[in-house]
Amino acid sequence: MNATANTPQEQLSATATSRRRLTIGIPTCADPSERRFPLTPEGARKLSERGYTVRIESDAAKAIHYSDNAYTRCAAEITDREGALSADIVIHLAPLPVADIKRMRRGAMLLTLSHLDTLTAEGVREMQERSIIGVAIDCITDERGNFPFSDILAEIDGRSAIATSSSLLADADKGKGILLGGIAGINPCEVTIIGSGIAAIAAARSASGLGAIIRMFDDDVYSLRAAVRDLGAQVIGSVIQERVLNHALQSADVVIVTAPTSNLAIDAEEVNLMKKGVVILDLTQNPGNTFPSLPKIDLAVARHNLEIKSDRRVCYINCGSSVPRTAAMALSNTFNTMLDNIVTCDGLTNALKLTPGLRNGVFTFLGKVTDPQVARIAGVRFTDINIFLQLS
Repeated sequence: MNATANTPQEQLSATATSRRRLTIGIPTCADPSERRFPLTPEGARKLSERGYTVRIESDAAKAIHYSDNAYTRCAAEITDREGALSADIVIHLAPLPVADIKRMRRGAMLLTLSHLDTLTAEGVREMQERSIIGVAIDCITDERGNFPFSDILAEIDGRSAIATSSSLLADADKGKGILLGGIAGINPCEVTIIGSGIAAIAAARSASGLGAIIRMFDDDVYSLRAAVRDLGAQVIGSVIQERVLNHALQSADVVIVTAPTSNLAIDAEEVNLMKKGVVILDLTQNPGNTFPSLPKIDLAVARHNLEIKSDRRVCYINCGSSVPRTAAMALSNTFNTMLDNIVTCDGLTNALKLTPGLRNGVFTFLGKVTDPQVARIAGVRFTDINIFLQLS
């Protein structure tokens, strides 16, 4: 008989991690101007593998042609709006309505784009009341001082601007029926770009590949020099001089405004001297300031009914939302990198303490407004988040 048969044996006990899985909620965006979606199914799978639970409101990704089943196959949960808004981290690129902010859990994080032109005092106060950590993703920086979200969206805007311009010009019924690049024996179109940042370079590179004549203007000589050096001799660079710029505008078939460093405004008299059928696109954060006399057409809203009218000129805006699936793939990659940093920091507050670049995007933190511009809009006192984190 085995001597140990009746001896109690040590049993293995189940161990559980003390770290709770953070939840990420993505509600449907009802704003018709914002068709971009922050996460692809592949991105959802990667976040799930890193320890997140991803909740997506039913049909939220309809604009980028991904079904709910595509996300469930990648370990995401399909839920109602309440379920998405009650997550630890809510991602909503457009301004979140006040009614939805009230449905968020206290102390949650809201990842959005900065919308200072549409931000309301009521919305900010509600975020304060619920101790929401508001983060403007386009203000987040990496360890090298770059803006991962802002830069990738600017590049998409620049590329999309040329694709849109080429399509509008080539339309034989609604447009002029011409190629942007021309062919042998026929002059190509002229593209005038105001600004020399990432969006401007992306637009110039796309236009150059099609064979267009490109003129780039900026008051920042160092930025202009770097852009022209990067793009090559086919791009003509100039500082913003009134006579030279007006001449370029009058001969341009396409005008793209990105982010000029000067306060530039083209009045109605100068606009009337431009070509009929010229395609004007404004990629700036607050579009319409450069061409104040022109009506604005949102490409995300009017994408099925675009036309160049021979009797008037218009300013097209919101290029990035006209290619929402490309934007979704780019945003998904960037969100995965950022959220990976958060999960390794063991908590939202710790992530802000340990990640200075993420801290740069915070505009509300646990009942305090930590961005001076947002504080002015809300009419409240500004609190420096660096001091606040040291004391918390």
